[in-house]
Amino acid sequence: MSYLQDFSTDISKIKLPKKFTFPFYYKPHKLAKIATSELQEYLKTQTDFTHNFGLENQKENAIGKMFGVLVVKNKEGKIGYLAAFSGKLNDHSLPKKFVPPVFNMRAENSFYVKGEAELDAINLALDQLVNNENYIALKKYFTILTTKIQNDLKAQKLKLKQAKLARKQKKQEAIKVLNNDDFKKLTTQLKQESYNQQFFLKELQLYYDAKIDKIKQQITVFEDEITSLKKERKATSNYLQQTLFSKYAFLNVAKEEKSLLDIFNNPAVKPPAGSGECAAPKLLQYAFLNNLTPVTMAEFWWGISPNSAIRKHKNYYPACQSRCKPILTHMLQGLDVEENLLIKNLSKNKELKIIFEDDVLLVVNKPAEFLSVPGKSISDSVYTRIQQQYPNATGPLIVHRLDMSTSGILVLTKTKEANKALQSQFINRTVKKRYIALLDGVLTDKKGSIQLPLRVDLDDRPKQLVDFTYGKNAETNWEVIDIEKDKTRVYFYPVTGRTHQLRVHAAHKNGLNTPIIGDDLYGKKANRLHLHAEFIEFLHPKTNEKISFCVPADF
Repeated sequence: MSYLQDFSTDISKIKLPKKFTFPFYYKPHKLAKIATSELQEYLKTQTDFTHNFGLENQKENAIGKMFGVLVVKNKEGKIGYLAAFSGKLNDHSLPKKFVPPVFNMRAENSFYVKGEAELDAINLALDQLVNNENYIALKKYFTILTTKIQNDLKAQKLKLKQAKLARKQKKQEAIKVLNNDDFKKLTTQLKQESYNQQFFLKELQLYYDAKIDKIKQQITVFEDEITSLKKERKATSNYLQQTLFSKYAFLNVAKEEKSLLDIFNNPAVKPPAGSGECAAPKLLQYAFLNNLTPVTMAEFWWGISPNSAIRKHKNYYPACQSRCKPILTHMLQGLDVEENLLIKNLSKNKELKIIFEDDVLLVVNKPAEFLSVPGKSISDSVYTRIQQQYPNATGPLIVHRLDMSTSGILVLTKTKEANKALQSQFINRTVKKRYIALLDGVLTDKKGSIQLPLRVDLDDRPKQLVDFTYGKNAETNWEVIDIEKDKTRVYFYPVTGRTHQLRVHAAHKNGLNTPIIGDDLYGKKANRLHLHAEFIEFLHPKTNEKISFCVPADF
């Protein structure tokens, strides 16, 4: 079995994990780390395939890639590991070091290759039509002619209006000097003149309409063919996609098979692009097909980070939510999997300290890993505890929020009026806030400003992406406090308040490119996220006096 790799490291004294890895939130087991290290050594020196990962200053057209390792046990009880990569390599090769795809759409003479050839032929025909010299010339002439006609008709209508005013004035002057018979003759003459001018305008309009219709008919010949080809392309593409979805069939430990269409099970929503091409499904599929028992797994990023998402070279990452979660939910059925810590209430035994209180305000020091408001799976939060403690409080209580992993000052209100007044200050950005963070690296600059617009990653919630097209404006000012043991302590002064703003601005390659210590979404796990809302200043909603609070970080 060529894809099952032996450990070159001695693993004989390492205990196997009791349960399989929960792929959406995990700390890599020692065996997975060793397998990762061996695979990364291979990637440094391999000559089996060509792919520009953006390492060694090859930034142009570079694409980083997610790799995965799956430690397995065969029927004889021997431990080894499998390796896989997500998506495709630049050279479209399938090196023997990595397990094959769940379905090889690019196999010679496959329906997909033939379908792609059909689409290429349609696209070529479309391109030739759209760029046809006669078609382009006709459209250009049509635009020029239409503008010319519109201007001419506008000028003719203006002449008619002026002629009408001239006739009216002529009649007003004539009635003073002409007798009845002569005035009637003049009136008849002027009416005929009006009729002649209107008839000319109508005839001119008909002439122009016929001229435009002739050009339109010639253009329509091209556009009908273009529309027909687009319909054919859409039908071909839909057929290819649906057939492809049916070909991707995934096993679980009981050898129960489900296609992508069955797994996503929603006719109105297509499986996301690339579903089934990630490393984790490939690894588990190969293991189940070959009667290998999954022991533990891990995925890591290799190469340059994308422009929008945050990926650090060699860092471990969980499986994605939109593509992998439905697939892996099926594939992991029957395996004894580790606890899902994402739905575990980590705040149960944590104290929520009130640092200030009066008749309209509450200021609390929120611990790390404590929700500001209830979540889907965890109800314990600042909101629910304060609601229980102050049942007579009116209004929404919560004025602003902190991320679950962020500790620090959170302001609440006891009345609707106070909430409205304080919310207005947040909306108008008159509230002064300061955060303190410990970054996993050394910054060379002493201070600066970061402006990277953010939006939610629709394929991997709740992560955020940098998006200059659809993202919301996000701005953060920062300054270095000190540097200690290759770590940088900084102040963050957020101008805006987007979800994960400080975490993304710290970690993104176009931000500080230095994640906050303990950031399990954009950096590496630690005992906690080293981000703390240390200071806040605002106008008291009742007295209108300036008040401020400061709570030092415990890191």
